[in-house]
Amino acid sequence: MRLVTIVLVALLAVVHAELWFGKGGVPRVMSLRGKLEQQQKANAQAESDNEQLAAEVRDLQEGLEMVEEKARMELGMVKPDEIYVQLTNQLPQGQSVTSATPPASQ
Repeated sequence: MRLVTIVLVALLAVVHAELWFGKGGVPRVMSLRGKLEQQQKANAQAESDNEQLAAEVRDLQEGLEMVEEKARMELGMVKPDEIYVQLTNQLPQGQSVTSATPPASQ
């Protein structure tokens, strides 16, 4: 009877050691779960980007409005006989606010 107990305890120790230190042990499973979660987040972001790009491709295939908008915004293109005016809040170098007003007549 004593031999059976020793054998069972030894088997229990082997199973327990495999659980903690083996190939499929708890620390490795936890590490793999973390990596899986990171990969799922990256996949979701990539899927969102793909959907956005697919919508943009559809827009480009269906109409010229998107092409015109991209040309205007990204390339600064204008239509023929169109005047492009750009307003800025900065004054030219060397000018102050008071020098921008016309001088008073005497």
